[in-house]
Amino acid sequence: MKSDGPSSSVSRRTILSSGAAALATCSVMALPQKALAGPEIYNLPSGIKYANLKMPDNPKKAVVPQQGDIVAIEFTGYLSNGQIFDRTHAEGTKNALLFKLGSTAVIPGLNEMVANMVVGQKVQAIIPPSLAFGDEGICLENGECLVKPGSTLVYDVTLKKSSIPPP
Repeated sequence: MKSDGPSSSVSRRTILSSGAAALATCSVMALPQKALAGPEIYNLPSGIKYANLKMPDNPKKAVVPQQGDIVAIEFTGYLSNGQIFDRTHAEGTKNALLFKLGSTAVIPGLNEMVANMVVGQKVQAIIPPSLAFGDEGICLENGECLVKPGSTLVYDVTLKKSSIPPP
């Protein structure tokens, strides 16, 4: 097809310059943006993975609980789909869970996670089924399960206090 010359409504020069401008705009928009770094993930030998959400104000003076100590924690337990299945607090209330560290009052994964924390620390822990409710889960007699067998659980845990048990 033959061009009518400079009097044509759209010249080749216009198309090329607008295309170059569009390409430059896309190039600027496509530059990699600096991503925000996520929390560092730590692994315990047992398979628990966790991230620190909050550290105590003065970590050098932080209290480390010992096996047999009475500890107070606040927690929220989630299924892997994000559904809450248990927590120590509801809207408007704050109730800590007290238990003897190393006892069977809580699942083994919570015991181990708390044993690796300091007072004032808050973590999010991913607990494998073997340290949670295992192959049994938490099921009613009719077969309905609050926690299905073999579930990996996520806990947000804050260690509030640790004290030596009374004699």
